Amino acid sequence: MLKGRVIQAVLAPLAFLLMAHPALAQDMPCGDKATPCQIAKGSYNLALPENWAGGPAVVYLHGFGGSGAKVIGNRSFVNKITRRGYALIAPTGQIFDADRPNARDWGVDDGAQHKRDDIRFINAVLEDAATRFGIDRSQVLVSGFSRGGSMVWDLACAAPDTARAYAPASGGFWAPFPAKCAGPVRLFHTHGFTDQTVPLEGRHAVFGGVAYTQSDIYQGLRLWRQTNGCGSRATDHIIKGKIWRKIWGDCAQGAALEFALHPGGHGLPKGWSDMVLDWFEAIDAKP
Repeated sequence: MLKGRVIQAVLAPLAFLLMAHPALAQDMPCGDKATPCQIAKGSYNLALPENWAGGPAVVYLHGFGGSGAKVIGNRSFVNKITRRGYALIAPTGQIFDADRPNARDWGVDDGAQHKRDDIRFINAVLEDAATRFGIDRSQVLVSGFSRGGSMVWDLACAAPDTARAYAPASGGFWAPFPAKCAGPVRLFHTHGFTDQTVPLEGRHAVFGGVAYTQSDIYQGLRLWRQTNGCGSRATDHIIKGKIWRKIWGDCAQGAALEFALHPGGHGLPKGWSDMVLDWFEAIDAKP
């Protein structure tokens, strides 16, 4: 009887820990490629570092036609994030065309009507991930590519307190261009100089018989400078390899703005994940 009580006393604290942070268990309750975590308006997948006990996270919004499962299935990309101690959260976009159920997209402010409010959805994903897996809401970086990058711009503009910082790539505002943003942010944008899908200078395009306008990326950066209280000219420039970075170091206290330009097209440059995570970890250390 005494032996049984001793075992129970040893196991009880462990059971509590596993209930408080399910990710500490050997098998996650959901989130792998085959079993997304379901919430009221959609789902998300995620990958956790080894020996996860709660902590920081990167939210990555896929491009048009992608999914959270596809993001998590890219092991090379996942490992670049998780090996640095971050959970990788990959929400899945909404179906925009019933005839193309796999063509997932985001509710970007582009003049069209979208079935889901993705700003609310992304916040709901973060709340759920914090409850299930111990994600630290104060240490979240939201990123995204292409249409996912555009969604990051909209999220940062309309709900800047969603995350600690934002690192969009290859996507910007669409028309109607916002008149102003809700408040200053920490934002690091990456873009390809030869991008023809989302050109730096913007473009008019027709999708499904409907005309849309991708806004000029430089026009968007001007709005971010105004929102963040930065000067009109970058205060510092870094050229490393094939990536050129412009840094506005004179922004209002608590704000940050950088722009990385690479010679490629519609894609992420080599070393992108380390570059933005280095920036993310250093933003509070800057004067």
